[in-house]
Amino acid sequence: MIRPVHLHPLAGLPLVRPGDDLAVLLQAAVARAGLALADGDVLVVAQKIVSKAEGRLVDLTTVVPGPAAAALAAIVGKDPRLVQVILGESRQVLRAVPGVLIVETHHGFVCANAGVDHSNVGPDETVVALLPADPDASATRLRGALDLLTGANVAVIINDSHGRAWREGAVGVAIGAAGIGALADLRGRPDLFGRPLRVTRVGQADELAAAASLVMGQSDEGIPAVLVRGADFVVGGGGARSVQRSRERDLFR
Repeated sequence: MIRPVHLHPLAGLPLVRPGDDLAVLLQAAVARAGLALADGDVLVVAQKIVSKAEGRLVDLTTVVPGPAAAALAAIVGKDPRLVQVILGESRQVLRAVPGVLIVETHHGFVCANAGVDHSNVGPDETVVALLPADPDASATRLRGALDLLTGANVAVIINDSHGRAWREGAVGVAIGAAGIGALADLRGRPDLFGRPLRVTRVGQADELAAAASLVMGQSDEGIPAVLVRGADFVVGGGGARSVQRSRERDLFR
């Protein structure tokens, strides 16, 4: 049976600060929207507020760039202090050309600037936000806190905007997940004509992250969380890291 999926924006959250209890803030936002968390809901939360709550902030005025950062900054045309922070969050630099710095983060994500970002961090231009140290663990902690607070068995996705190698434009992707399988394995299920699917695995956490991004927006909308209700998803473990393709299977690395 096909059922509709509803995306509820959770507006009115205060500017999150280090140490804030996100579960409490999100529950209050759900109540302001006239809703209550229920079993089977998916809460998609913007990476930025998770990073803020966890204190993953760096003031560039405290950063002293090393020789490698200075040399790389000259190539890409970025602040050497920012490049130093990016290198600190990276396993490997994959591409460096004017205006673009693509790295593999310590988490295994391949993205621009290791996810280090100025936008929507605060009024001080020198403060940047890093990705959570372990986004899957962050999602698990938040899910557990919401369970204790509300008694509802919900899934949690932490999303962020990433570019794509072969297409223009950023889209929302899941960088952390708990209570939902990042991949839905459809291999063996029949297509419309009864033929078994052989390779199809759906990035269901990414699909929900992207859908929520449509509601969150990308600039000054002020909606850092979305409640998704009615989604039919496969429950599973492994977190968002399970979608990362190994280097052995990455044909384009």
